Amino acid sequence: MPQLPRPARLDGAVTAQGGRCFWCGRAFGPLVPPTVDHVVPRARGGPSWAENEVAACHRCNAQRGHRSPVEWLEECLRRGWPVEVAALDRVLERLDAAVGERGGQRRARPYLRGQLRRLAGIMPEDGSRQG
Repeated sequence: MPQLPRPARLDGAVTAQGGRCFWCGRAFGPLVPPTVDHVVPRARGGPSWAENEVAACHRCNAQRGHRSPVEWLEECLRRGWPVEVAALDRVLERLDAAVGERGGQRRARPYLRGQLRRLAGIMPEDGSRQG
């Protein structure tokens, strides 16, 4: 299945997220443009697939750097941002399914599975927002 071009994938992520940063919840606009954030960082073998991309504000994308998604989620929660724990779980599960279908991603697989296990330990029973 061919991937959409990166700008189209970003537009799709912005729409799916209701025009807000995946991590801090700030609304995108002229002063807060969206950027592509790889949930499993490229440095950890994360692919440039729609399943591994969310829309994030520049501040979140830059401050996160190569931190793991669960580590950054925990930092967002400490900051009191309205990050949705269940949303990260859905993204990681969707990516895991895509890797299973498409194959490859030798470096990303164990990293992704570790993140899912770690997230399961902090996931609230109802998957509600925290903060």
